[in-house]
Amino acid sequence: MNNPFSKGEPDRHAIWDMLVARDIAAFAAADWALVEADFDADAFVGTDAAQCWQPDAWRIKYPSVNSYRAAWEAEARALGQKHAEPDLGMALHRLTSLADIEIVGDRAMAHKKLEGAIALKDGSSRKLSWQTLYYCRKQEGVWRITGFIGYLPNDKNKKASSGRSNAAKELPASASLHKTAGPYSPVLVVDPGKLVVICGQAALNEEGEVVGDTIEAQTRLTLENCFRQLASAGCGPEDVFKVNIFMTDLDEWPRLNAVYREMMVEPFPVRTAVQAGLLLTLKVEIEMWAVRS
Repeated sequence: MNNPFSKGEPDRHAIWDMLVARDIAAFAAADWALVEADFDADAFVGTDAAQCWQPDAWRIKYPSVNSYRAAWEAEARALGQKHAEPDLGMALHRLTSLADIEIVGDRAMAHKKLEGAIALKDGSSRKLSWQTLYYCRKQEGVWRITGFIGYLPNDKNKKASSGRSNAAKELPASASLHKTAGPYSPVLVVDPGKLVVICGQAALNEEGEVVGDTIEAQTRLTLENCFRQLASAGCGPEDVFKVNIFMTDLDEWPRLNAVYREMMVEPFPVRTAVQAGLLLTLKVEIEMWAVRS
C-alpha cells in the first residue's frame, strides 16, 4: 500500500497517490466526492477496450465525467454489497500495481494493472484482470485525469493486434464461398489441443439488465461480452473459429452483419445464424468456440 515513488519524484508520487491510494479509498467507500476533483471535466473521455488488443473493438464508453461517475458509483455499490473481504480497500491494493508513469512536460501516461480475485459472500469470487492507460495533465501545479483507455487485457493474455491468423486455425487454400457470402469462413482446420467454448452472450450488463434498443447497440455489447469471456481464458477474437448467432428477427441481419464485420478478425470464423425466441427484450445472442494458441 506504500507509494513506490519517493517524494524526490513529486510528480510520479502525486500521480500514484491519485490513481491508486485515493481511487481505491474512494471506491471501497463508494464515495465519489473523494476523487471528484481529480478529473478534468472539460477534457475527459473514457475508452473501453473490451479486453481486446484489437483497436477496432474499442469504443468511447464514457464521453463525460458524469457518465463515468454513474458507472463507477454503480460498480462500487455492487461490489461493496457482494464482497466478503475483511477489508475491500486492502484487497484492491493487493490486486493493483502502478509502476510505469511516463511524464512529458505537463502531460503524463500511467499504466495501472489489476490481477487477482475478490472473494464474494456467496462463496464464489470475482476475477479482476485488466490494465488501464490513464492520461493526465498538470494544471496550476495539480495533476488531473483527462481520460483513459480501460479494460485492456493484461500482458499475459496479450494477442498480436496486427490482424494475424492464429496458427492453431487454418483456412484451407482451396476453400471457397459464393459471391454474396458474408464475413465468415466456409471451413477451418483446427488444432484441438486447447479448445475454449463460451456460453451464449447477450446485451446484458452486470446486473442482468438488457442494454440497447437497436440491433446495432445490442450486437456491439454482445460481442464485447464475448470478448471479455474469451479473454478470461487467454483468447481474443482472432482465436475464434466457430460462431453461432441467434436472432429474434432475421430481417435485421444486414445491420447485425455490419457490426460483426467491423469487430471480428480475419480469417472470419465459421458461422451459423438462426431465428429464435430470446428472453426479455433481447434481439441477439451469440456463442463462440475458440482455440488457444
